[in-house]
Amino acid sequence: MLRDISFTMEKGEVLSIIGSSGSGKTTLLRCLNFLERPDGGAIRVGGETLFDAADPATQREREVRRKRLRFGLVFQSFNLFPQYTALKNVMLAVELLAKDQPEYRADRRAVHERIESEAKALLDMVGLSNRMDNYPWQLSGGQQQRVAIARALALKPDILCFDEPTSALDPELTGEVLRVIRSLKTDDRTMIIVTHEMGFARDVSDQVIFMDGGVIVEQGDPNEIINNPREERTKQFLARYQETEY
Repeated sequence: MLRDISFTMEKGEVLSIIGSSGSGKTTLLRCLNFLERPDGGAIRVGGETLFDAADPATQREREVRRKRLRFGLVFQSFNLFPQYTALKNVMLAVELLAKDQPEYRADRRAVHERIESEAKALLDMVGLSNRMDNYPWQLSGGQQQRVAIARALALKPDILCFDEPTSALDPELTGEVLRVIRSLKTDDRTMIIVTHEMGFARDVSDQVIFMDGGVIVEQGDPNEIINNPREERTKQFLARYQETEY
């Protein structure tokens, strides 16, 4: 259960959320992605109210599906479709959305070629230009997660969210995924990252939030939170992760 959660971000900022398992981090991301419905509060992006618990008009299901596209979510597990290649996994959601557009009905081939070109560019960006025709079972865990990142980017979300993107990876594969996420910061992308990689959170984030028991215990400058936390709960948590720096 989340209580009294409140934070703001500027466009292009990176926010990292740290905390123990069960502290509410994933629930927060699920609320932002409208996978769960908060019973109070509001979610606003770019001056637009996407959700307001006091306003039923913001909770209509057809609107929720549209607003969900404002947030891209990369899960802990890769959640790729095993029957599709890496390229098709990146293209699939975009193609499904395109079928509702007039331009698709007017020139299906041109739309498909554009979507395919954009998907190839994203896979190249995450270092998988030579793996586009591989199926998930032919890829390492790190490569599958990079496909998942490309898939989330394909929908061009306002905010890209990561839910412990390296937790399912062996240590030697963690670095390759973190390097891709780090590179996205240089593109001025707005990101929320739930992570246990303390060094990465400190070096990449514009602000860090520490959560415990469904509340924000401490938030602020990454160096201050991770190197000089004020709250005892934050200190106790960080003491367990001193050797996980990236």
